[in-house]
This record gives sequence, C-alpha cells and structure tokens, in this order.
Amino acid sequence: MPAVDKLLLEEALQDSPQTRSLLSVFEEDAGTLTDYTNQLLQAMQRVYGAQNEMCLATQQLSKQLLAYEKQNFALGKGDEEVISTLHYFSKVVDELNVLHTELAKQLADTMVLPIIQFREKDLTEVSTLKDLFGLASNEHDLSMAKYSRLPKRKENEKTSVPLFWLCKLAMKQHLGTSVKAEVGKEVAAARRKQHLSALQYYCALNALQYRKRVAMMEPMMGFAHGQINFFKKGAEMFSRSMDSFLSSVADMVQSIQVELEAEAEKMRVSQQELLSVDETVYTPDFDVAAPEINRNLIQKAGYLNLRNKTGLVTTTWERLYFFTQGGNLMCQPRGAVAGGLIQDLDNCSVMAVDCEDRRYCFQITTPNGKSGIILQAESRKENEEWICAINNISRQIYLTDNPEAVAIKLNQTALQAVTPITSFGKKQDSSCPSQTVKNAEVENDKIVPKATVSAPEAEELIAPGTPIQFDIVLPATEFLDQNRGSRRTNPFGETEDDSFPEAEDSLLQQMFIVRFLGSMAVKTDSTTEVIYEAMRQVLAARAIHNIFRMTESHLMVTSQTLRLIDPQTQVSRANFELTSVTQFAAHQENKRLVGFVVRTPESTGEQSLSTYIFESNSEGEKICYAINLGKEIIEVQKDPEALAQLMLSIPLTNDGKYVLLNDQPDDSDGSPSEHRGAESEA
Repeated sequence: MPAVDKLLLEEALQDSPQTRSLLSVFEEDAGTLTDYTNQLLQAMQRVYGAQNEMCLATQQLSKQLLAYEKQNFALGKGDEEVISTLHYFSKVVDELNVLHTELAKQLADTMVLPIIQFREKDLTEVSTLKDLFGLASNEHDLSMAKYSRLPKRKENEKTSVPLFWLCKLAMKQHLGTSVKAEVGKEVAAARRKQHLSALQYYCALNALQYRKRVAMMEPMMGFAHGQINFFKKGAEMFSRSMDSFLSSVADMVQSIQVELEAEAEKMRVSQQELLSVDETVYTPDFDVAAPEINRNLIQKAGYLNLRNKTGLVTTTWERLYFFTQGGNLMCQPRGAVAGGLIQDLDNCSVMAVDCEDRRYCFQITTPNGKSGIILQAESRKENEEWICAINNISRQIYLTDNPEAVAIKLNQTALQAVTPITSFGKKQDSSCPSQTVKNAEVENDKIVPKATVSAPEAEELIAPGTPIQFDIVLPATEFLDQNRGSRRTNPFGETEDDSFPEAEDSLLQQMFIVRFLGSMAVKTDSTTEVIYEAMRQVLAARAIHNIFRMTESHLMVTSQTLRLIDPQTQVSRANFELTSVTQFAAHQENKRLVGFVVRTPESTGEQSLSTYIFESNSEGEKICYAINLGKEIIEVQKDPEALAQLMLSIPLTNDGKYVLLNDQPDDSDGSPSEHRGAESEA
C-alpha cells in the first residue's frame, strides 16, 4: 500500500500557518469525501431499492401466474396445460423471489449499512471536531487579544505620596497583578483547550485516511458476495477465480484494519506524551525574570501583533504570523498558502519602544531614518530574540558562507566591548602621523613619535559615567524639511553658505567621507590614549544598546578649520578651528577609525575637552596626515621662507592653489548612496 499522508501531532501546539495550510488540505479532502460518500450512498440505495422492487415484482408475478386459472374466460377450454405451466413458472418465480429476498437483505446488511455507518460515525465525528477546534481557536485568539492589552505597569513601584494615596495605589497594583494572573491562566486554559481539540481533530483526520479506503471497498465486497451467492444458487455463473479475487480483497481489507489499529495506538501514545508536558508550555512569558535568550539567530518565526493606523489618532493591532526569509521580513495570515513581504531588513535598525501602554513592543526603522512598522511580541524572550535576529539580518550576515558562526563571533565581540581592550591602549610602534604636533618631530616628511610612556588608567582619561552623544550630525532629510521654503536662522548653528570663503584662501583643502560614531567629554588631551579609550567606550555603548545607524558626512580639512558637510545639501554641519584640535589619532587595527580632541573655551573662562570619533571610508591615517599638514601650514605661515620651502616639498594642483595629499583616488568614489548604511567593523 502507498504511504498515507499525516498531520504531525507535534505541530498542533505551534499552530503555524504551514500547519494550518496542510490542515486545510486535509479538510478539503474530508469535504470531498463527504460529498462523494453521499452520492455513493444514493447510488447504493438505488440498487437496494431496485432489488427490493425486484422482490415485490417477482412476488406479484407469482401471484399473477397463479391467478390465471381463476380467470373466467369465455373461451377457456383447453387451458389446463397453460395453467400447469404457469403453476410451474410460479413455483420457479417463488424460488427466485426467495433468492432475491435473501440478496436484498444481504445488500442492506453488507453494502448499504457500512456506508451509512461510515457517514454517520466517521464523517460526522470529523465535522464535529472541526467545529470544536474552530471554537477553541477563536477562544484562544480572544484570550490572547485580552492578554496583549494588559498594560505595562511597573509592579512595586515606590513613590513618595501620602499614606492614603499609597494605600489606594497598592490596591490598584494588587488588582493589576491579580488581573494579569487571571488573564495568564485564561490564556493557558484556552491554549490547552485548543491544543487538546487540535490533537483530537488531527487524529480523526489521520484515521480518516485509512477508514475511507475501507469504507469504499467494504460495501462493494458485500455487493459482490451477495451477487455471487445469488447466482451460485440460481446457476453456476461465477467461477472460482472470482472467489480467489474476493479472497485477496478481503485479505487487503484485513491488512488495512491491522495498520489502522497500529496507527491508532501510536497516535494514542503520542497524544498522551504531548499532553503530559509542563504547564509552562501553555503559559506566555513564564520566564520573564531570567529568560534564556539566543542572540545569534539569523532567522526567526512566530506570531506578533502588528500595529495598524486606522485614523489620525486611532490604531488597531492584528495578530499575524511573521518569519524572516533572507533579508526580508515576511507576514503570512492564518490559512494563507504563502507569505508576503512586509519590510526589507538590509541596513535597517530596530529598537524597543513604548507604544500605547503595551509591553514588549519594538520598531523597525528604514535605512533612510524613516519610522517603519511597530510590532509586539508576547514575551520578553520573544521580544529580545526578534530584536537580535533583525539586527543580525540587517548586517547582511545571511549572505556569508557560515552565517551562524559570523553571528556568534559578532555577538561575542559586542560582549567583549564592555571590558577593556588592550589593542586600544597599545602604543604605536611604527611611525605614523597620529601624534600631536607638540609630541612629534618632522623628519623627511614623516612623523617620528617621541619616547613612549606608561599608559594611564581609564579613569584618568575619561570620568566614569560620562554621557555619550550619538547624533551630533542631523540627517539631511530632517534638515531639508526644517528649512524648506524661506531662508532663516538654523537653530543648530548650521550655515547655508555653500562657498566656504575661508577655503578659497586656504593652502590645504582635502575631503573625506566619514560617519559619525559618537562624542564625549574627556579629562585630558596630553596623550592619544584618551582617543583610544573614547573609541572603546563609544563602540561598546553602540553594541550594548544596539545602535547601528550612522549619518554620513564629508569631512573637509583645510589649513584653518575642520568642517563636517552634508553630502546632499552641502550645508556645513559643524566647524572646528584647527588650532583648537589638540590631539588626533587613528586606530592601529581598524584602520578606518579616527578621532580627535577639541579644546573649547567656556563662558566661565575655563576650557572643556571633547573627543569626536568617526569611521572613514579611507584609512584614518590619511585624515591624520591632512590635519597634521594643516597645523604645519599654520605654524610656517608666519615665516615666508619656511612656507615657501614647505610648498616646494609638497605637490600642488594645476592652478597652484591647493595641496594634493596623494595622486591616487580615494578608496571610494565618494558616492553617498554607495556607502549609506555602512557599519563599523570595530
């Protein structure tokens, strides 16, 4: 016998759209079987009715044959032979009537009755279980909706309020806690009820695949046996080959019955094992205190609540099944054959948000900074795993040869970022332009560092708990929205002067594509160690708080200033006097990381120190070289002879105006679109 398709009982609890889709196939098969069974029963009842009609017809024929002699024919003489012949025929017809009656009884017992029992017992049972499963599913959906609407209220929150209000607040918190527990129990009971009804429904559908074969062949066996017995008694019209054939059919039916009994026992044992699981399987958010979170996921699937706007201020939440496929977030409604695209996750950012007093909400933001969709998970574990999975996918880890290993490595790197990293504190063993001008000497166009000193402690460089700023650069789209229309003073101190007049008279003008990582206040600018420590703390904070969005800018280095320019609007976002830059350095391992320290005078007469960390498309040493060269130009501008000697040692542009740092093009073509959304490798 060919293999029988089955519904997996293990997937009844998850109730995924794939399982529902397969379930719909079984339900369609059951519906088709019901229609066919009704039509088959009508045909068999017609045969049985014809056989009963044959019995009545032969009985009436026998009576009519006997009634011939009672007829008063006017010319009835010489009918004795006819009468005796008709009597014989009546006896034969009576014997045939007995055979037809036995055949009709046999057809009723072996052909019509089994198909009626199959329809009234098996098909009706499947239909009833289907209704119970639908009711249980609706009840579970209602309980989950009620559970999802629970407010995110902090328990045991202490506030300094009068005793009366404190008691009233305690009563509310107690009621909120009891409501949460009651709703949690309601969800668990509804989920268990749905699980039980699903298991019973799946078992009935699986058994139906076996029973329908028996139900189709057993009535025909009864029909064939009845006809054979009828014709054997009337005349030897059937051969022994038919007997052997029917015997083989009987053996086949017997083997199917044995398989059905074995499968029924298997399903019974499996059902008991699945129902013997711990109650935590049915209870959402049972491990809220210390959930085991897998942060290395590169794909994720499960039910989430999707927030939909229905008006200016009104919203609705819809519970749907979401799953990731490559770099896409897909959504599949219950009963649908396939899912649809909801969001492209490449270079997106995701973070937890507070939304309408609901718990476990997170928002996906597009690469251009626009707010995307808001989703709600049913537990803290699901919420954090979805955020980690989307973060991993946004980095395009799934395109690597071994995405699982890459995800594990990146998350280990993020965890290690919260501890001191020796590579940030290493002294430079080779000559580089990342030293300050006052601690270096110029020899043959190279910067030679002075003798190294012992690395200071982190507390001596940056005060513990110093806040980090991640958004010094305003996105270009927001700037355009704020300044669309007439010219006005920008509240962020930005200018709309596209010509940069101080650059016209500058002997140095070099442009670099950078992305701002963060800035923070520091305690000293006497060593480049403060830049390395700031790099470590900024990258660690980004990893801990899942901050991956960076705004791209153009860093223009002149012999007077450092400018951050928006690549789309050419608006100057930030301006640092080169004389206020006291330290600058590039990371030795990640060549694209660069930072500098700026000394800014305060209104109190004192000076503050701030470190700015960037990621460049080219090597950070080139930026350091340009800054160092600008400082040299400032120093030699007071001495015309020294300035002329410096100009002779450095190549100029064709117009003899600007200094060229190298003859080769930059590592990138400067296209903002090509590097938008790029992330730091540190």
